[in-house]
Amino acid sequence: MLTKILSRGGPAAGYLAIRFLKSVTLLAAIPISLLLGWIIPGATAGLVRLANSERRRAAKYLGVGEPDLLPSAQRRLPGDVVTLFRDQSFKVSLRCLLMPLVMIPELTVTAIAVIGVPAAVLGMVLWPIQPGQFSLMGVGVDSWTEALTNGLAQILISAALLYWVLPALARAHAGAVLSLLAPTAEQLETTRLEQRVEELTKSRAGAVDSHGAELRRIERDLHDGTQAQLVSLAMRIGVAKQTMADDPDKAAKLLDDARDGAEQAMTELRGVLRTMYPPILADRGLVGAVSALAARCPLPVQLRIGELGEVPAAVEAAAYFVVAESLTNVTKHSAAGHVDVQLERRGPDLFLSIIDDGIGGARISEEADLLGRGSGLHGMLHRVRAIDGQMELRSPIGGPTTVEVILPCG
Repeated sequence: MLTKILSRGGPAAGYLAIRFLKSVTLLAAIPISLLLGWIIPGATAGLVRLANSERRRAAKYLGVGEPDLLPSAQRRLPGDVVTLFRDQSFKVSLRCLLMPLVMIPELTVTAIAVIGVPAAVLGMVLWPIQPGQFSLMGVGVDSWTEALTNGLAQILISAALLYWVLPALARAHAGAVLSLLAPTAEQLETTRLEQRVEELTKSRAGAVDSHGAELRRIERDLHDGTQAQLVSLAMRIGVAKQTMADDPDKAAKLLDDARDGAEQAMTELRGVLRTMYPPILADRGLVGAVSALAARCPLPVQLRIGELGEVPAAVEAAAYFVVAESLTNVTKHSAAGHVDVQLERRGPDLFLSIIDDGIGGARISEEADLLGRGSGLHGMLHRVRAIDGQMELRSPIGGPTTVEVILPCG
């Protein structure tokens, strides 16, 4: 029973005691803040941070998860009271000044609940040392009858306060904090839009970088591969033309070599084109393309594909390249024995997950590590964000590695 009482009353007492200490600090700072706060921007910004801190503590005590926070105080110059009183976060955080008013009665109840039981035990045991000097239930103790009667009553009342009243008081305080210091709907919308703009800015920058890298890769592939083949082809045809009359056999052999070179150039060109938009997507669709990737993978792949509906071409290409890059990474680096690929439609989004039972430790980085890992995942992330998708990688040491991608189809 004692453990149950302490498990309920202990956190409540700790929460209220810390609130009291903060209230005392705030009360001491009020006179200076009233005199200098309008001059010192950091003072008013600190009040907003205090309000957000109280909201976090209240949400943590109530177990309701991370709460919405007030936006940071607006930047202003010293003495700029116009900006100060237009700042909605500052005006909401002014409600923190109510804390010292409520903390006195709350601390009184907390002190009675926490100190009552040990004080009662000490009074019941030590009252014979100085009769009348020890009080229980506010009454001086002069006899064992008073000691036992009043002591037990004080223990029961303190235990009741600790078990029932204190948790209720702490919950009420935390609920009031979450309600009074909550950001307005306008602030929440503004914060959401700012975060959205930031995400779009990052995704756009990533898409531009990824697009630039892709163009450089295509240019390099064409220059080093296809272009070299075509130059060699032109030279062989030119030599064959010159030797046609004098040495027909040699000219025929050169033309055969030129034909082989043309086929090789076409193969390399098809490979380059396949990296831009795989023809298999146009021929067999996303389901067929992913099935072909799974069939070509040297590891066993369990493929689970649900109903996909209408999927935009950009989303199909992104999903295809994510699966292709993931299976390549698994084959090269994971030492896995099995891969699970899931592809399905979840409302307006296309959901994709690739799970392998390998050694884990995969990380997203702009440059490959010593084992050649990381850069491919970075490219996948850019490709997903470029179409406003989301990608999450979980790869603890020892595995398993999970890549989850959500691509909007709307």
